[in-house]
Amino acid sequence: MTTSSRPSRLTVEAPGASTLVQDLGRPGLAHLGVPASGALDRGALTLANRLVGNPDAAAALEIAMGGFRSRFAAETWFAVTGAWGDVRLDGRRIAPYTAARAAEGGVLELAPPERGIRSLLAVRGGIDVPAVLGSRSRDTLSGLGPDPVRAGDVLPIGAAPAASVPLLDHEAAFPPPSGTVTLSLLPGPRADWFTDAARRGLFDGAWRMSDQADRIGARLVGDVLARRVDGELASEATVPGSVQVAGDGRPTILLADRPVTGGYPVIAVVAAASLDRLAQVRPGQELRFRHA
Repeated sequence: MTTSSRPSRLTVEAPGASTLVQDLGRPGLAHLGVPASGALDRGALTLANRLVGNPDAAAALEIAMGGFRSRFAAETWFAVTGAWGDVRLDGRRIAPYTAARAAEGGVLELAPPERGIRSLLAVRGGIDVPAVLGSRSRDTLSGLGPDPVRAGDVLPIGAAPAASVPLLDHEAAFPPPSGTVTLSLLPGPRADWFTDAARRGLFDGAWRMSDQADRIGARLVGDVLARRVDGELASEATVPGSVQVAGDGRPTILLADRPVTGGYPVIAVVAAASLDRLAQVRPGQELRFRHA
């Protein structure tokens, strides 16, 4: 399928709780104090882009907890992936994880999701806002990148790519789980700062996502992880998925917009293959860990 290469735009009428422009981020700048940022659910971003024929790294909208409404200025192909919930085009329900075509003036609405928390909306041509340090991603900690999307914002859409919209009736969809989410962990650089009981408890215990969770980090509710080594730790590098443990023994998982260094010991690191799953865990949802 092909579409016009004429650039278009998307008017956001309601951004919901949080809508941000995100692509695959700006890796390789940690030595300058700049985290990679980028979409938390990278697999969902890549899939949405592929469904509309975009390059994997094209900028899209990361929409947290739905409540989103927008209007297309011209005929536009789009796809919604990530969180699973009610998606409507001009009042008609359409399936997530599919490419759909909006007519000129078409209205897209995303209700609060039934599963997961973050939806990725890709439009053919990508969201064509200015790049900062090679990326169109919003970094919520440093403020780099485009401002959070507000009601009334008009977002430019780039020219259609050379690739056609794939001839697929639908894409295999794997909605985020509604029950317990299992994540794989690798040993952290300071695992030896914790007692044997704490290291066992990390894997044997039941954890829940707290309501203190954003793109910087996600605080967990569960057992206290006791240290065997007291004292201060000099600030050292962090990576996405680092499980830092504060002085109260409560763990926080650092995410894409984290600081690039931290002063709390890291007991474990969420494996890269589990980070997309982590991005969709809702407050109150149960988590368990396994050895990677």
